[in-house]
Amino acid sequence: MSSKVHVRKDDMVQVIAGDDAVKGKAHKVLRVLPDVGKVVVEGINRVYKHVKPSQRSPQGGRLSKEMPIDASNVLLFCPTCRRGVRIGRRYEANGAKVRFCKKCGANLGAISKPRAKYAKPAS
Repeated sequence: MSSKVHVRKDDMVQVIAGDDAVKGKAHKVLRVLPDVGKVVVEGINRVYKHVKPSQRSPQGGRLSKEMPIDASNVLLFCPTCRRGVRIGRRYEANGAKVRFCKKCGANLGAISKPRAKYAKPAS
């Protein structure tokens, strides 16, 4: 099952569901797992992994790491609105596909490079 995920690596997102849902706080996406529809967000869903002493870690102990959360639990952060928003996709005049904020219409970054097929003719 390959599903489309609406966020990319290094995007700023707001968590809207789960234990770490904080209103109005933006976090960075570290990894996207499109096969399972999950994302790893910086500082969110932290768990402790107990590490046995070994050559690599002679001390052992507890290692804190972020675990994946479902992509449906995050919204892309709009810097203009200063909150998580729903997004849409549209083609610019030069044929580049971009994401935009459904609330204020601000451009939230390119999805694909400009293509002549989708460029609007100059009139």
